[in-house]
Amino acid sequence: MRTVTGFDDYELIDADSGERLERWKDIILIRPDPQIIWSGERKDRRWKEAHAVYHRSAAGGGHWEMLKAVPDVWSVSYEGLTFRLKPMGFKHTGLFPEQAVNWTLARRLIEKEKRQISVLNLFAYTGAATAACLKAGARVTHVDASKGMVQWAKENAAASGVADAPVRWLVDDCLKFVKREIRRGSRYDAVIMDPPSYGRGPSGEVWRLEEQLAELLSETGKLLSDNAVFLFLNSYTAGISPTILNYMVKRYAAGSRGGEVYTDETGLFVTDKGISLPAGNTTIWKR
Repeated sequence: MRTVTGFDDYELIDADSGERLERWKDIILIRPDPQIIWSGERKDRRWKEAHAVYHRSAAGGGHWEMLKAVPDVWSVSYEGLTFRLKPMGFKHTGLFPEQAVNWTLARRLIEKEKRQISVLNLFAYTGAATAACLKAGARVTHVDASKGMVQWAKENAAASGVADAPVRWLVDDCLKFVKREIRRGSRYDAVIMDPPSYGRGPSGEVWRLEEQLAELLSETGKLLSDNAVFLFLNSYTAGISPTILNYMVKRYAAGSRGGEVYTDETGLFVTDKGISLPAGNTTIWKR
């Protein structure tokens, strides 16, 4: 497991009875996490001092209960990057802190190349990986189906000081975009993809990971340049094992390119428990 270190503005303070106690800079949040199946004493006083708690609904979704004043938007920083946060529907804040290990890895691999490489970021959400790649000197094509998320990503790029870096911001269905890029003869030196388990495109297209991941990987693999550097596939889908994802990246994306393919869990260190909480996994192909 690769566990995030050096993210001073984020801390997973405790994890107990299906909930995380988290510090996002100066804001304390309690959010649900179905993996936390143990229960015990909540000794940390901050369980009772949280700014907000997210309550799940038995019918699906849920709502935030604001216990103290929470800014409409606030920021956290990591390795020279700055991200704007806000409480969103379905418990999110606009950032997945466990992905910091991948932002760091992408920057290292890009900087090692000593040339400007082109990166395709699919299902790019609020653009943390985009900002990291731009900071390392890459050109980035950022694709997400949500206009609001793309706008948020632009704001994160500006906050991180890379608003004027070479980036294309696109609101599009990722699989349709990939197929158009193949027809146009486009090629990329690196790909990052973070597909959801389920989602909808800008025109109502339905996305189901189990049904469409093989096609996505197969088509995206055609966009990798002859001198491609890496491909990252992030997954939070519990029903697909890391072994299967590793096999699919080897078969559909890496192919005969050589290099190595490996899959790691990403995790967050729980300060009060002294353990690391799994938070998804990443399958990585590197040249």
